[in-house]
Amino acid sequence: MKILVTGGAGYIGSHVVKALGRQGHNLFIIDNLSSGNSQAVLAGELIIGDLADTPHLEQVVQRIKPDAVMHFAASIVVSESVKQPIAYYLNNTANTLKLFDILVNNGVNRFIFSSTAAVYGMPEKLPVTEETPFNPINPYGASKMMTELVLRDIAIAHPDFRHVAIRYFNVAGADGEGQLGQSYRNPTHLITRALKTAAGEYERLEIFGTDYPTPDGTCIRDYIHVDDLAEAHLLALDYLQGGNSDAFNCGYGHGYSVREVIETAKLVTGVDFTVVESPRRDGDSAELVSENRKIKQVLGWQPLYDDLEYIVRTSWEWERKKRF
Repeated sequence: MKILVTGGAGYIGSHVVKALGRQGHNLFIIDNLSSGNSQAVLAGELIIGDLADTPHLEQVVQRIKPDAVMHFAASIVVSESVKQPIAYYLNNTANTLKLFDILVNNGVNRFIFSSTAAVYGMPEKLPVTEETPFNPINPYGASKMMTELVLRDIAIAHPDFRHVAIRYFNVAGADGEGQLGQSYRNPTHLITRALKTAAGEYERLEIFGTDYPTPDGTCIRDYIHVDDLAEAHLLALDYLQGGNSDAFNCGYGHGYSVREVIETAKLVTGVDFTVVESPRRDGDSAELVSENRKIKQVLGWQPLYDDLEYIVRTSWEWERKKRF
C-alpha cells in the first residue's frame, strides 16, 4: 500500500515506519522535524513540511494519492499544553482538520489516528474502557478528543471514510534492535528523564506530586513498549481493509507508580541517582490504566513486551549508544 505518515520522524512514528517498511509498503513521511529526526526515518521518502502549510500538504497528497494515512504529528507535553493551550489547539486540532479536508476532497478514505488516554481525564472507574466518557483535564487531551469527535462526524457524512483511533497509554522503551529510541531535545517522559539522570545528564530527578490517592502517593500509569504499540498500528491497517471505524485502547491493563519506575531504572542502570520530591504538575491525573480486551479481541493484538524491566532496559541501551 501507499501510506502517508505524518510525524513519521518522531519517536512513535519512526517505530511504526520501520515496521511498515519491513512489510514492504510504499511509504511517504511528512515531518517538520520540530521534535523528530531525519535519521530516524528508516524506510520510505521523507518530505520536510508542516501540516499548517495547506498548499504544500495538498500537493503532497495529490502527488502520492495514498491508500491510507497514519497521523502522528502532534504536540504532546501535558504541562506545556496547560501553559500554551492555543498552540496545542492550533497544532493538534486545527492542523488536523486541514488534513481531513484535503483527504476527503481527494478521496483518501483510510485513516489511523494517534490518540491518547488523556481523552479520559480522571475516570471514576478503572480500568478505562473504550466506553469510558471523554473528560479531558488538560488542553492536550482536549485537542485529541476534538479530533476524535470530528472523525466520528466525518464517518457519518462520508460512510466510505473509515478510521481507527488508537488511544495510547504511556508509551516507553526503544526498538529492540537498537536502531531507534526517544531523542527529544528536552524529554519529559519519566523513564527517559530517569535514565538521563543515571547517565549524569541531569543532577536530579523530580517526582511531581507525592500526595495522590495511590498506594505510594505517586501517579500510576500503564506503560506500553513502543514495539507493541507499533504492531497495533499494523493490525489496525489490516482491519481497515474490511472493518468499520472504531477506537481502541492500547495498554497492558496494569500500571506502575512513579516510585516503582524509578526503582526499576536504578536496578537496570546500577546507579543510585538523586531523586527529589516536588509539587504536582498541572494537568496530571492520579491513575490511568487500560482495559485492553477490545483491541485483543477485534484486532488480534498480542503484546510481547509486557515487562517494565525490559522496557527500561531497551531505553537504557538506546541512551548509551544512540545514533542521533
